[in-house]
Amino acid sequence: MATDIIPIELGLPQGDLVTLWAPRWREDGEEWEAFLGDEEDLFGFPDAAHLAAYVRTAEQHDLIDHPSWSIVPALNVPELIPDDDHSYDLVGVPELVAEEPDSWTIGELAEIVGIVRSLADVCELDEVHEVLDAHEGFSLLHQGRLPFTGREGAKLWDDLTAAVSEKWDTVLDAIDDLVTVPEIDKSTLDETAEELAAFHEESAESEAGVDKEGTRAGGGDDMDEDAPTGFWGEVGIDPIKIITSNNEYFSLRCYLDDEPYFLGSNSRIDVFTSARALARKLADAGELGENDLAEMPTWQDVVTKATTGELDVEVTDVNTYVLAGLDEDIADGPEAIDPNQLDLAVELLTDAADWAGDDSVADALVESERLGWLASFVLKPDLNRLEPSPPFDEEVAAWQKLVNDLEDRFRVH
Repeated sequence: MATDIIPIELGLPQGDLVTLWAPRWREDGEEWEAFLGDEEDLFGFPDAAHLAAYVRTAEQHDLIDHPSWSIVPALNVPELIPDDDHSYDLVGVPELVAEEPDSWTIGELAEIVGIVRSLADVCELDEVHEVLDAHEGFSLLHQGRLPFTGREGAKLWDDLTAAVSEKWDTVLDAIDDLVTVPEIDKSTLDETAEELAAFHEESAESEAGVDKEGTRAGGGDDMDEDAPTGFWGEVGIDPIKIITSNNEYFSLRCYLDDEPYFLGSNSRIDVFTSARALARKLADAGELGENDLAEMPTWQDVVTKATTGELDVEVTDVNTYVLAGLDEDIADGPEAIDPNQLDLAVELLTDAADWAGDDSVADALVESERLGWLASFVLKPDLNRLEPSPPFDEEVAAWQKLVNDLEDRFRVH
């Protein structure tokens, strides 16, 4: 992205919108800050394709004279997609302050309030300043947890929570009223929409670990190169990602004496819809209740790193389990199935069942069963073996049951 112009996402009552923000810069001895807009309007777009189409053709807006603007129209669409660090869920603030004021909650709230102050400064939103300036807690968020500890800190947090409950709608309405979608050239939008679609398609293939030839990206020769290193390698616990047909989930798993253990208890796996949500919950691990990973001698190291806000939840390819689409591939027969994707999926299903003391996965995958024979044929190729024959309806039904049983184990946070 251009050095001083950043794509951001704002979660507003009318939806999640993408725009551009130029943080403070100095020019001719003066300090400036700006958003993509024109006079009293803040331009917001439903996605990066619309944003790209606009910036490639626009001739008049508030960022046109920014010293780095000339770089922006040449950017490709993926470069205009806001990253997680610049996605601000303003609508989610009431839910955020309902949580305990741990380091993650306060850090996320500080980022949101920071961008709200910038919007209020640039767009001269006096009513927003009145809300933020009337409650000391808003101005102390950048200091982290310290101001909100102890009896006085608890009062400060309660005051901030009450202010959000009573007055945050004023903030939302003021910003929401600014937003407008400018006219966009249709032919340019068609081009950028194709770019965005191609990017999402490539990303989906990458998530599934599939390259253009239908084999797992990174190959199968040196899979150990993707083994956890750094902190996670030291503590012997792996962040994992599970991609189902409806969602992505993050959790933790480790092996102790070759036996799998998951973040969870009583055969239920605690899963989170983002890596950030997982890290934030680990910062206050007591909220998880019983947890089988707490038996690990290095568990407290994970909690400590999360509490200080330094925990980076990174998932390697070998710990990314893509369940989405496998039922369709099974329906099409062995040649349509990616062996590495199936191998990892079987690993996850088997680990979860073993941890829960459930024999159903092992029973379904024995070679005497149709699904087990198909899986064995794909994972242990042998030219002398008889290829499974269609139709594969029974195999699909058995596979879907295993996946559904796994999802029933999820305790979603």
